[in-house]
Amino acid sequence: MDINELLRRHFGYDSFRDQQEAIIRHTLAGGDSLVLMPTGGGKSICYQIPALAMAGTAIVVSPLISLMKDQVETLRSNGIEAEALNSNNDQTQDTIIRRKCAQGDLKLLYISPEKLLAEMDYLLRAIKISLFAIDEAHCISQWGHDFRPEYTQLGLLRERFPDVPIMALTATADKITRRDIVEQLHIGKAQHFVSSFDRPNLSLSVKRGYKAGEKLRFILNFIKARPLDAGIIYCLSRKTTEKVAEDLRRQGIRALPYHAALSPQERSQTQEQFKNDQVQVVCATVAFGMGIDKSNIRWVIHYNLPKSIESFYQEIGRAGRDGAPADTVLFYSLADIVQLTEFAKQSGQQDINMDKLRRMREYAEASVCRRRILLNYFGEQTDHDCDNCDICQNPPQRFDGTRLCQMALSAMKRTSEQIRISTTIEIVKGILSPEVKRKGYNQLKTFGVGRDTSVNDWQDYLLQMLQMGLFEIAYDEQQHTKVTPLGEDVLYGRKDVELSVIDRSVKEEAKKPKKRLHLEIPAISIPGLPPTTDAEDPKLFEALRQLRLQCAQEEGFPPYIVFSDKVLHSLAQLKPTTLEQFGFVSGVGEHKKQKYGERFVALIRRYV
Repeated sequence: MDINELLRRHFGYDSFRDQQEAIIRHTLAGGDSLVLMPTGGGKSICYQIPALAMAGTAIVVSPLISLMKDQVETLRSNGIEAEALNSNNDQTQDTIIRRKCAQGDLKLLYISPEKLLAEMDYLLRAIKISLFAIDEAHCISQWGHDFRPEYTQLGLLRERFPDVPIMALTATADKITRRDIVEQLHIGKAQHFVSSFDRPNLSLSVKRGYKAGEKLRFILNFIKARPLDAGIIYCLSRKTTEKVAEDLRRQGIRALPYHAALSPQERSQTQEQFKNDQVQVVCATVAFGMGIDKSNIRWVIHYNLPKSIESFYQEIGRAGRDGAPADTVLFYSLADIVQLTEFAKQSGQQDINMDKLRRMREYAEASVCRRRILLNYFGEQTDHDCDNCDICQNPPQRFDGTRLCQMALSAMKRTSEQIRISTTIEIVKGILSPEVKRKGYNQLKTFGVGRDTSVNDWQDYLLQMLQMGLFEIAYDEQQHTKVTPLGEDVLYGRKDVELSVIDRSVKEEAKKPKKRLHLEIPAISIPGLPPTTDAEDPKLFEALRQLRLQCAQEEGFPPYIVFSDKVLHSLAQLKPTTLEQFGFVSGVGEHKKQKYGERFVALIRRYV
């Protein structure tokens, strides 16, 4: 069958996205490939369509059992035969799967890397393999942000199966990681396909200098403005995940923690409840996420600064996978920078991890379009701002901050650069803390010169000074502050410096979060229906959402596997009243049209 017909029949789309068709045709011709696409960019289509078009079974290597389960359920819901071979299966399940493979009944077999190595000379030798797809391929590289030792032996595939095309896929890999992936897999002649990393449906926002109580107030109001929307809150520590989840539950929000110290059963249960819309919010460490294929996550909040742009980009990419609007918020503070710097210095790759953290800080501290910074990091340039980040929507104002900077830098110098940031603030504010009294810092000329500026504002100004390189933190000297040559120029009046005005309305925004607009769909023509540019009907959307939930519960699927939010938005706008019209909606394949069409069309008819 033609690949365009396969796309339409099984996935309900009329055309391929950027580079998908080229990747598929390259694979059908027997070529190896390295595929870089953002999360939600359609990577799975790149190997699923060739798997349907080619003779034999496609072997998909995946690092997480939960991810395999999601993929298999999604394929089955589209009328495609697929199975997963991993440690969760019992002997009977394995036997059934092996028999299906031998009979040629499976088009895709998902398998863990450990199981793949165990079966390399047994099951894989006994069946016809159409292609190998290595998902989350950055796991194979020690330069990647989620290195997995069990991936390192996958280079054996080229040696054992020299004629089978290999496709390596990842959403986040810089140039050094890409080179390493190709070398590790022994696919030096692989063609590289790098799609745009732009996810225009994601709004980007950074909140600087919030304390714990302020973060909680913001998050509560943010969630209350989105009462039906699922989201993830990423935290730096296990303790924080549990505290934030508990704080949210006290306010009546269905929230659970997720971290590596929980039992496998607890983690699995949390994941299933989240996928099935029984839990609205998961407060998680980075242990959570790669196994989530949930397309209707509408927001992601980072409670702390991530360690790298790769991690950050992959984590925010879990929002809005269906292409509908989604929101991302990043909190960060001086404390995050201090803690992450210590982590980086203690790691086995100090230089590269420090560099990755520096680039993450540059993003968080930016005064230019944040999306341009992200795209530039992955080697993609754009000549215009995005108009969907906080910088584009509210450019920062600046003022002459020379005098304020001189106050803080003077305190550092007059203490022989033997104080931390917290003590610097105590000195300029004139706070008689035990440390200040014990060291006699209250006798300094600088003591109290900045008492008219609040502690919160001083923290923000010192963070800006750190960003601009006016002082450094000596992490190997108990985090003491050290004035740089540039800082000395400012201190001694040789150079002026501007600071950003602290936008106090940002903290007010937590009290009045913006309600997200419904998805606007361009004019669409469906046979039998007049073209429409009308906005969707929100009441109909909610009725469709409830019907989707009912269908999902009947089948034991997560709701987003029945239909994505984007499909429901389209239905709520277009209002198809016949099965034929229903089948023309983007994202509705032939299998789902026959399976669900009558129920959804009947609901729309009653509503209209």
